[in-house]
Amino acid sequence: MNKILVHTHGGPDALRLDDVPMPEPGPADALVAIAASGVNFIDVYFRTGFYPAEQPTAIGSEAAGIVERVGSEVTGVKPGDRVAYTMVRGSYADYAVVPAAKLVPVPEDVSLDLAAAVMLQGTTAHYLTRSTFPLESSHACLVHAAAGGLGSLLVQMAKARGARVIGTVSTQAKAALVRGLGADETIIYTEQDFETEVMRLTDGRGVDVVYDSVGKTTFDKSLKVIRPRGMMVLIGQSSGPVAPLDPNILNQRGSLFLTRPSLGHYLSTREELLWRAGEVLSLVGSGELKVQVSQTYPLVQAPQAHRDLESRKTTGKLILRTSH
Repeated sequence: MNKILVHTHGGPDALRLDDVPMPEPGPADALVAIAASGVNFIDVYFRTGFYPAEQPTAIGSEAAGIVERVGSEVTGVKPGDRVAYTMVRGSYADYAVVPAAKLVPVPEDVSLDLAAAVMLQGTTAHYLTRSTFPLESSHACLVHAAAGGLGSLLVQMAKARGARVIGTVSTQAKAALVRGLGADETIIYTEQDFETEVMRLTDGRGVDVVYDSVGKTTFDKSLKVIRPRGMMVLIGQSSGPVAPLDPNILNQRGSLFLTRPSLGHYLSTREELLWRAGEVLSLVGSGELKVQVSQTYPLVQAPQAHRDLESRKTTGKLILRTSH
């Protein structure tokens, strides 16, 4: 079977398509024939070695497909079930062995492509807007990279909570897309200073929370647009890691809260996984949550998918398809 592995950390060409033996499920596992795998920045971090892992390094952290076989102790899923999962590396492959407790059912009205596209970023947007900073109608939030895979879901979920949403984007086309998803205002950061614009749009008050997946190039200014006792939620570093921080800056900016959350900590039990993923997939099926799949690639073109993702010129989600 085909599987993308990284034998030496590096650029997109470090992603190598290898022919590997078919994996065997353990007693509590299921063998999943993968139909589609989502492409995420966390995959880039493992490819480059920014996130350490054993080598050869398996890449890919979300997928959807069909259960092929199950282990002797598995009762919750059976062969033929349509399932999706996240937070198990190695989804850039034809098949994957996945702990059965990590699998969630995919409703019939949701395609496997959409399920693969929404598992990691959809559950992330869910916990960010429902748990990390539970948004309400009285809140205003700033979403960086609002046209991206995560950003576009955050915009929609924040609006569903009744919050005022300001999104930063790089082009007029992306601004139109984000407004179409419900954003109240957009800031084209290539033409406007987002700090100045946010403070103007909020009459000098600032936003209650910033969701920042960009990191290095946005972090310092983001702290300046948060109202006193507001929250900075750092959820990625697509522009590079944030420099070391003197905690006193949080005091100077207004007794701010700073968090760097991780999806794994918000999917700590199977019950939590089923709650978050179940709500997300239900919203996708009903059409209330629009998933922007901008491009699909065959598995062999994983390097090109990474080039496109890192260019920050894409909108929505990129997915890899297998031959299944």
